[in-house]
Amino acid sequence: MRNIVAALIFGAVAALPLTAVAGETPSPAGAEVYFVMPQDGKTVANPVRVVFGLRGMGVAPAGVEREATGHHHLIVDAVLPPLDEPIPSDENYRHFGGGQTETFVTLPAGPHSLQLLMGDQNHIPHDPPVASERITITVR
Repeated sequence: MRNIVAALIFGAVAALPLTAVAGETPSPAGAEVYFVMPQDGKTVANPVRVVFGLRGMGVAPAGVEREATGHHHLIVDAVLPPLDEPIPSDENYRHFGGGQTETFVTLPAGPHSLQLLMGDQNHIPHDPPVASERITITVR
């Protein structure tokens, strides 16, 4: 029963709109982050090449305050973090504070979810948040 309640709560939290709570740094109207590769549903081999796409805003390293910019965070097998706090930094929340726009990741064989989230100079999501759709890949 506890697992069912947890699943219901998790589903409700995952379905919250991105604008429920956000950081203080404004994002440009229409800004969008997306995956160039891999494509949703693909089976891939390690190391997995991940290329980030971005429209409507620029990339600046962490710590650099510049209007209409941010830097990428790759979320692996996890949900969006609280959108009004710094994005965690661990194996599930990978930071690209140097302004990188691609990476290679090694993941265990099997299915994985990936999502991108832009962060401001302090690693806090913009308002409104700029997050990609969550995609699923399978590593062989």
